[in-house]
Amino acid sequence: MKIPRLFAAALLFLPFLLPTANLSAAAHGGSYEAKAKELGIEFNTAAQPNDHFVPAVTAGNLVFLSGHGPRKPEGGAVQGKLGQDLAIEEGYEAARLTMIALLSSLRNEIGSLDRVKRIVKVHGMVNCTTEFTQQPAVINGATAVLTSIFGDAGKPARAAVGMGSLPNNIAVEIEMIVELMP
Repeated sequence: MKIPRLFAAALLFLPFLLPTANLSAAAHGGSYEAKAKELGIEFNTAAQPNDHFVPAVTAGNLVFLSGHGPRKPEGGAVQGKLGQDLAIEEGYEAARLTMIALLSSLRNEIGSLDRVKRIVKVHGMVNCTTEFTQQPAVINGATAVLTSIFGDAGKPARAAVGMGSLPNNIAVEIEMIVELMP
């Protein structure tokens, strides 16, 4: 699916053009939980552990979150391949939903987003065709959620890579590492 180059460029750089100084929790009473609520973010049921892995592991002051996919509020997952089945805007929304799922698991693991010191690393994987090259524009949907809630502390080191397929044909899978307050 072709999109105008100007629109693709805008999606790629949008998070870097938005001011983040006034988006930090400090500007909202110091509570990341309050900021998320103010933004209308509704956390869903956290991913459940199974026989082979858990959604999150805390080691010292770091939390490692397993790969999560995009869960729709009404249930089910966003499925499809970018560049074939889905447009960049749909991928961006899938990444946003994936980050909400990750934050839901993080809250389940640590009790409150207010314990977060900073987001350390986000590894975003995009289910896409070999011709699709806008993976960063898709994963911006996830990091935009982080900077909206955490301000500068939500700007992680990041990878946005293309994959030939993802489990159950989900559009996006994201892993994350978070540093907690001491």
